[in-house]
Amino acid sequence: MNRWLIPALLLALAAACSPQSEITDPAARGERDFNGLGCVKCHMIGDKGVDWGPNLTMLGFRKSPAWIDTWLKDPHAWNPKTVMPNFNLKDSTRADLVAYLSAQKGQAWKVKPWETPEAAALPAAERGKLIFNSVGCVSCHAKDGYGGYPNNNVAGGLVLALTKVNEGYTKPEAHQVIKGGRLSIPSDSTKPAPMLQMPKWGDKLSEKEIDDLVEYVFSLGPKVAAGKPSKDDF
Repeated sequence: MNRWLIPALLLALAAACSPQSEITDPAARGERDFNGLGCVKCHMIGDKGVDWGPNLTMLGFRKSPAWIDTWLKDPHAWNPKTVMPNFNLKDSTRADLVAYLSAQKGQAWKVKPWETPEAAALPAAERGKLIFNSVGCVSCHAKDGYGGYPNNNVAGGLVLALTKVNEGYTKPEAHQVIKGGRLSIPSDSTKPAPMLQMPKWGDKLSEKEIDDLVEYVFSLGPKVAAGKPSKDDF
């Protein structure tokens, strides 16, 4: 037998019997923990998970790493009405989850939910509603756009409702706001800036997709928030 063959076989056997190498990438560890903690039982990323809580496929685009970290540290400190439990995560686990979730900017979708043949046949407002829920607008503006989601250092401490957009904007104006985003105005210039901002959806959505969103928003009428705990957070 070749004198080099035996050492090579021994090394291969040792590698096969050794424990799995530790995951060194924080985002990969975060994905492992996201699945292991059961987050997939409430949330979807791409086509995996359960569509009960907000879709997180674009979480990293619409919310900052700092906010995600604040939320995971204590969801009820940000929103007392949320039904999401506090997992009392270790700092290292929370950091890995933040790395994974911050990286989610739509790439996990093989086919966007509003691009299926079924969705293509829907009226524009219905397709806009699907976009609204899928990309996560619902997580700040709430179901049917009635608002009430907390934000720090803004007037009233809440994200505005969308139920009267059609009274203050034309459709082209609303399109431009969605496309270009909007900074939240601090109510106190001496305090930290609001953590939730309107992202520039024009970086992720086409003109037609934004038009569909506008049609949906303009279809909303005044709603009264029920005041019950909401699953539409994160």
